[in-house]
Amino acid sequence: MTDITPDQEQIRAYFIAERGYWRPWTQAILRHNPLFLKGYAAYAGYPARHGPLSTRMIELIYIALDSSATHLYPAGLRTHMDFARQCGVTAADVFDVLHIVAGQGLSHVYDAVRILAEESGVDAGHVMSEAQRSRVLRHFSEVPAFMEQIAQLDPGYLDVLLDFLEEGGSRLATSDAGLTPAERVLIEVALAACFTGFNETMLRIRIRSALQMNISQAELLQAIQLTAHLSIHGTALGANTFEEHIECQTKEHKHSDPA
Repeated sequence: MTDITPDQEQIRAYFIAERGYWRPWTQAILRHNPLFLKGYAAYAGYPARHGPLSTRMIELIYIALDSSATHLYPAGLRTHMDFARQCGVTAADVFDVLHIVAGQGLSHVYDAVRILAEESGVDAGHVMSEAQRSRVLRHFSEVPAFMEQIAQLDPGYLDVLLDFLEEGGSRLATSDAGLTPAERVLIEVALAACFTGFNETMLRIRIRSALQMNISQAELLQAIQLTAHLSIHGTALGANTFEEHIECQTKEHKHSDPA
């Protein structure tokens, strides 16, 4: 970089050490508000550096957050996909994450079905078959009321929903086993906790499942903390747009000057 002070250069080095990358938006913030960039590096770097989760797990969570339909941030996804591959994340791991992401929209179907059942007077009866109940328990570690309500309102939908959520033996034979159940539930906790797709119902269910699996409070807290600084992507958009605006103004000013 040119035209920066020694203090700004120190902040740049600190940011790279904390976050592992440097982008045009970080350069723009360094130029115009370096102390903010330093503060962000410390704030975002803390949950990535402190806590029991492995670097591999952290990158898997970032992949889920950036690829989520509630966010869709390609630049961050590419960055964390690269970091994840450096940590040994496999294709099966990545596509397990993307499978979880594809099911995220169901969280709001569950909430809407519950409301529909309540408002239309559907009794909370037990109509699931034992086979359906066993499948629901494998996915949720409990039988949520909304699954009973789906079974009453549309049992065929319950079956295809469970087919979709399960692996179904569709993965090609490989030594690459993909995510463990504990890793899956940590990603599900992060997606349910994130401000872009927050869902209290699913967050509570996933936390209960995690605790039953002996996942620690510290692991869950770290997964939750990692979701907050996703909002920096709005700052990145604003910083890049501001720089483009300044560049356009500069060009217009040069063209308007007499030769």
